[in-house]
Amino acid sequence: MISEPTWVFPIESLEVGESFFIPTVKPGEMVYSIDCASKRVGIKTKSYIVAKDDILGVRTWRIR
Repeated sequence: MISEPTWVFPIESLEVGESFFIPTVKPGEMVYSIDCASKRVGIKTKSYIVAKDDILGVRTWRIR
C-alpha cells in the first residue's frame, strides 16, 4: 500500500491567482486537507483534481 507523505501547503505564501500542485494517490482526501488548512488561516482557495504530466494530483489556486 502506498502512503501519503506529510505535506506542507504553501497557502500563506501565495498571491491571489497563484497556484500549487501536489501529486497524490488520494485526491479527495487532499482537497479536503487543503480546504481545512485554508480555512484555518482565513485564505480562500479553489482546488481541482487534475493530471500533470500523467501524474494524478490536486492543483490549488488562491482566489482571495
